[in-house]
Amino acid sequence: MPHIIRRLCVGLLWLATPALFAQQSFNWQQIKDRFESGNPALKAAEINVEESRAQEVTAYLRPNPDATFSADQFEPFNTNPYRPFASILSAAAFSYLHEREHKRELRLASQQKGTTIAQSQLEDQKRLLLFNLRNAFVGVLQAKAILALAKENLAEYDHVLDINRDRRRAGDIAEVDLERLELQRVQFESDLQAADVNLRTAKIQLLALLNERTPIEQFDVVGPFDFNDQPLVLEELRRTALENRPDLKAAVQSVDKAQTDYKLAVSNGSTDPTFGVDFGRNPPLTNYLGFSVSIPLRIFDQNQGEKARTQLDIGRNERLRDSAQAQVFSDVDSAYATLKSTVALLSPYKSRYLEIATKVRATISYAFERGGASLLDFLQAQQDYRTVQVTYLNLIGSYLTAASQLNMAVGREVIQ
Repeated sequence: MPHIIRRLCVGLLWLATPALFAQQSFNWQQIKDRFESGNPALKAAEINVEESRAQEVTAYLRPNPDATFSADQFEPFNTNPYRPFASILSAAAFSYLHEREHKRELRLASQQKGTTIAQSQLEDQKRLLLFNLRNAFVGVLQAKAILALAKENLAEYDHVLDINRDRRRAGDIAEVDLERLELQRVQFESDLQAADVNLRTAKIQLLALLNERTPIEQFDVVGPFDFNDQPLVLEELRRTALENRPDLKAAVQSVDKAQTDYKLAVSNGSTDPTFGVDFGRNPPLTNYLGFSVSIPLRIFDQNQGEKARTQLDIGRNERLRDSAQAQVFSDVDSAYATLKSTVALLSPYKSRYLEIATKVRATISYAFERGGASLLDFLQAQQDYRTVQVTYLNLIGSYLTAASQLNMAVGREVIQ
């Protein structure tokens, strides 16, 4: 009986193994969600924002009051050594620094604007990382398409070899011609092996960005691998980029923060009084209460250096903002030109060259099988077909990369 149960368990495990280790396919949105939830660089940047938000609490804290307790005029060596505390003078004093000119409010406003900048920088870091992720995703799709083409070409060539082996047995072609055809199969095998290695490498790069250790045999991506000549208006893309680019937002926010920091520097140059109250007991039975105000005389130090520095920092951040805006226009224009150039190359391939290459290969193959074309013409037609197909797939990969670059330049997905 035990051995029957053991065999049953082994059989169930064998049946469950394909389901446990089946390949999972993810689309772009799923890859993006997994990246945003698991990438350590993004997690570290999010912690940086939380740290900045925690510093807002510190910035708005009031100064701590001071408390002083004292006891004086001990008389351990007087004429009556049994009463050393008869003349003791005890006192307690409390003081508090009063901050004027809205120092707390300005410190809080400065730190809050620093948190806003940190959030914009987080969004900008996410924008750049998503560009790398999208390129890695496209790389896997491109490697899959080239691998499928290599398999198709090898299968088609094997079919041609079978036909020509029959022709050799029938005496239609010479043995040397068949051997030359056999040798050309090495190229198709090399294409297949290279495509398989490229696909594995592309998956490894994508998994590294996702911070996952999934075996590549169990990981796959799916998505459209094609191009679409969408009508895009350059001025509209520029306007969208100015509204959405997080690095430009951070530059604008830095100017606002610099202005607040200057106000804080001016406020810190004002005088803050310290109010105090003290009370005590004067022997034998006299109690007293007193008040005090301490006002620092800011004759020499009026925070002049910090005022000058923060005022200069306003101009520096304004120049950086203008530079960031110019960079936005440059990025959009470059990505737009690259995309349009790639589409201009792709359109004739899709509308004409692919069909011509397929037609020429089929025509030459048909003629060669019937003795109407030379071996050289047949091999050249095969080579031309492979070149056109691979070039077309590479151009699609370039188009999708250029689309991703345009999305990054604009700051959001304008091309899906």
